[in-house]
Amino acid sequence: MGRLATLSWAHFLNDGAANYLPGVLPAVLLALNVPVSLAGSIMAALLLGQALQPLYGWLSDHVGGRWMIFTGIAGSTLGGAAVGLAPGYWSLVAVLLLIGFTNSMFHPQAFAAVRGLSMGRDGFFMSVFLVGGELGRGIWPVLGSLVVVHLGIHALWIMALPALLTIPVLQSRIPALPARHPDLPPIAWRRHMGDIANVVSYSAMRATLMFSLVTFVPLMWHAEGGSLVSGASLISTLLVTGIIGNLGGGHLADRFGRRPVLFVASAASAVLLALFLVASGPWPWLILGLLGIAIFATLPLSILMGQDILPENRSLGAGLSLGLANGIGALAVMGLGVLAAHWGTATVLWLNVGLTTLTLLQIPFLPERPARP
Repeated sequence: MGRLATLSWAHFLNDGAANYLPGVLPAVLLALNVPVSLAGSIMAALLLGQALQPLYGWLSDHVGGRWMIFTGIAGSTLGGAAVGLAPGYWSLVAVLLLIGFTNSMFHPQAFAAVRGLSMGRDGFFMSVFLVGGELGRGIWPVLGSLVVVHLGIHALWIMALPALLTIPVLQSRIPALPARHPDLPPIAWRRHMGDIANVVSYSAMRATLMFSLVTFVPLMWHAEGGSLVSGASLISTLLVTGIIGNLGGGHLADRFGRRPVLFVASAASAVLLALFLVASGPWPWLILGLLGIAIFATLPLSILMGQDILPENRSLGAGLSLGLANGIGALAVMGLGVLAAHWGTATVLWLNVGLTTLTLLQIPFLPERPARP
């Protein structure tokens, strides 16, 4: 459990440094005089690098080691420190692309390392690892908004300090992966393509929902007169409560199978998003908390499905089911940003209600694994 905790902490650092942008996005748009119509492209620049995870996964499977884990943390941290120093739109895009490309290096190798430690408790171990990432994505936006409100946008470099101080400690605690044995047979892509396509498609629609929420909810809140910190707190509520979904989804899938958990969580996500869009008063925070649980209950299951499809190439399997899907979701959010400028952010979120409902039709075709007796 010690090495699992270390990997989860590394995930916290990596994803926290790379994903605090939603909490400060209104301030960034204002500081750089960027219109709301480009908010989707800004978030897409941050997220498009996720599509490189299959490539990084293939490379990780072939060379082994742990260097991608540390390169990912270092690149995410240094890029995150530079967000507040970007003088204009294109320089900000360049910084965000750097963050995305390096952040995505971390995940395939780390996912494979976690699976190697799991001792048959795949769902639980993957869930614990994911908790670190959700905490990072949940806490960092509020911390970033507090830095901007009290110290100014140029002080965002402070967000890099936790990782810079602890990276040297991690080097002796994170396991190195063996390289893929050269005598193993090549991947039977034709046999696996149907399952891969189903998993990536399902995960891409979940990614579109999540990226839409973290991009457009703070903008919608700010446009309606809400403060920067309270808008960031909505995102933090969504992401931090997702920890419950990470742990619960993996545990329940180990007991009852993956498809039942995916169906209930996806149906709940559509209903809760619709309720959020008509809620007022304190209800948005409660509903977003429940929505975070529902969305993130599905995350460890799709990663495990990708690894099960390619059991001898687990880094690649994780890269396809998470990274490629996230890249598709990033492109979708870029397009939704243009729609938001014409139709409003609420309309874009209603479109996500429909997309999430459609995922229910995919679940019967996703690969299953027998429940543990």
